[in-house]
Amino acid sequence: MASPQIARRVRTGRFETHVHDIGQGAPVLLLHGSGPGVSAWANWRLVMPELAKTRRVVAPDMVGFGDTDRPTGQAYSMDSWVQQALDLMDALDLPQVDLVGNSFGGALALALAIRAPWRVRRLVLMGSVGVPFAITPGLEAVWGYEPSLEAMKGLLDLFAYSRALVTDELAQLRYEASVQPGFQESFRAMFPAPRQAWVDAMTSREADIRALPHETLVIHGREDRVIPLSNSLTLAQWIPNSQLHVFGHCGHWTQIEHAGRFARQVSDFLAEADTAA
Repeated sequence: MASPQIARRVRTGRFETHVHDIGQGAPVLLLHGSGPGVSAWANWRLVMPELAKTRRVVAPDMVGFGDTDRPTGQAYSMDSWVQQALDLMDALDLPQVDLVGNSFGGALALALAIRAPWRVRRLVLMGSVGVPFAITPGLEAVWGYEPSLEAMKGLLDLFAYSRALVTDELAQLRYEASVQPGFQESFRAMFPAPRQAWVDAMTSREADIRALPHETLVIHGREDRVIPLSNSLTLAQWIPNSQLHVFGHCGHWTQIEHAGRFARQVSDFLAEADTAA
């Protein structure tokens, strides 16, 4: 039987994007984070089936991550990731989507909504990058990862509030994902030291964020040690049509640590737009 981690491949520019595409209804595009060994499946596996009960769920591996092609000479930048997302939407004939971005994916969702606001209906930002902040020791450790099982266990401790989630099996799976051919090479190329520069490169201008017209749900884990809660407080202050939800007893993995509650909250928020339409 085929692994659920393996999905379809879609031509996006000069490379093919590996993308999960399930369900029917209004489309929602899920953008994953930037941890080592990450993929759309690793980030969204618990959420996709729930959201797919009422809508079409599209979850790509962004270039440099997962099973998307890694073309020689590929530039890893917000411009290239935004273009990939737009190319994917065009290839799947999706004029407009709801956007859900996690961490790095939140910065990407912000950048896409700013550059092509007509392509976005509603916005969900979870543990998001995209506003100015001093890099945390947690994010420094994530982006500075050098492959070993012990290093991966240490990162999972950072990501999750509850140690019950940080099993040896999960650490082994994520470690094995991080050392597949080409994975660590592209990961290392994305975030070389000094890593504050990459936080800054993912930042959108305050004026552009304040000008966003979209209804936006901002979500954060109160105990997040990777991306500071202050990021989401800032976003909720700057985005005019925003609301903020903070999950207690939650680290950087809201969509995993509180998967059911997260999926219900996102579904309810997006359903408001379905009713309005």
